[in-house]
Amino acid sequence: MSRMAATRDGYGQALLELAENDKVVVLEADLGKSTKSLHFRKAHPERTISCGIGEQNMLLVAAGMASSGYIPFASTFAIFTERAFEQMRNGVARPNLAVHVCGSHGGTHTGTDGSSAQSIEDLAIYRTLPNVTVLHPSDDVSTRLLTKQLADSDNPSYMRTARNKTPVLYDDVDPSTIQIGKGIELRNGPDVAIIACGVLVSEALKAADELSEQGLQATVIDMHTIKPLDTQLVDRVAHRCGAIVTAEDHSVLGGLGGAVAEHLSATSCKPLERVGVHDRFGESGQADEMLELMELSAPHIVKAALRAIARK
Repeated sequence: MSRMAATRDGYGQALLELAENDKVVVLEADLGKSTKSLHFRKAHPERTISCGIGEQNMLLVAAGMASSGYIPFASTFAIFTERAFEQMRNGVARPNLAVHVCGSHGGTHTGTDGSSAQSIEDLAIYRTLPNVTVLHPSDDVSTRLLTKQLADSDNPSYMRTARNKTPVLYDDVDPSTIQIGKGIELRNGPDVAIIACGVLVSEALKAADELSEQGLQATVIDMHTIKPLDTQLVDRVAHRCGAIVTAEDHSVLGGLGGAVAEHLSATSCKPLERVGVHDRFGESGQADEMLELMELSAPHIVKAALRAIARK
């Protein structure tokens, strides 16, 4: 059994490792324990700013710090980052200030908090903003490595992390294979390409196992960067497989599926099936119950793959 961990733990670990750069500062909105920035606060209280339950203020404080030469990382729940969208747009993205926002507890996999706390639109929202890098990593290792890379970026970013533990995929992988803007090919097969992000990457691998039992070999891609999308990789797997499935714990509108659909419509027009939340809100349930209810789990990815293959 592979190790299980939550991506938010990778974020917390990365902040600690970045602390040796004295320009790195951390901002919190009363959720440091949940987003895992509390480890940095305990070690470096003089470089941690508590903004209280004031996410809009937090983003503009971060913008001011970025314009003064600091490297700010600001975190809260994904749903609460949306409250500060105007500040992200006008105060951060428009002047292109390198503020790094982490939205934890995104998606329906968050479960028991219910639909009011389940952000199914965050990736779509931030993907619309010029200059903003959008990330949704699949495990704690990739989250840690990608967060550390953000400290060297000249652009603002939004990263979604998750509360619940998922299988760790990259414990034994060369760290240089995990780069912002480059999808990772976890499995190679000619029949269908499953492009997934976040908590659904491990479900996509399960789906590939189920498909192989039916004699179908799937390519599986961890597309942890939603923007800029690795369009060269999309083109390669579209050519190789001739059918594509996207899988995300996010609305099918505007996120990974939307990004891939936009690209394919202008290039190859290969058949695409999108697994995601279908234009509805979530509800309260356990993480696995939510994946089943929202038709996001491996069996639903298998069905989507069979539909895509049938459309070749």
